[in-house]
Amino acid sequence: MSRKYKFHNPDGVYFVSFSVVNWVDALTRSEYKDILIKNLAFCQQNKGLDIFAWCVMSNHVHLIIHAQEGYTLEGILRDYKKYTSKEIIRAIKENPVESRREWLLEQFKTKDGFTFWQGDNHPIEL
Repeated sequence: MSRKYKFHNPDGVYFVSFSVVNWVDALTRSEYKDILIKNLAFCQQNKGLDIFAWCVMSNHVHLIIHAQEGYTLEGILRDYKKYTSKEIIRAIKENPVESRREWLLEQFKTKDGFTFWQGDNHPIEL
């Protein structure tokens, strides 16, 4: 297994990039992006996340981040992606003006439910 894209240094600052399953342009509505931004703030306040920069694109996210002492970036990002995945799927299902609802949900459907994010985080220590 490659060690190239791993969090090797727990004290490091990392550029992290993660994307929507199949690079689907699912983050085109403000209400979906707001879920991501609000949860970043939650992670800052409650999970030891330091954010130096962030950018939400239509199908992926870029972050420059660091975990405070006692926290790990792996754990923070695992929780972040799990929560935002569930919330965005819920928001898509409940959005009365989402014209792509059926198609989007079909893209994220798995045999176990739904998956919104691809599994990797592509971390690069800065």
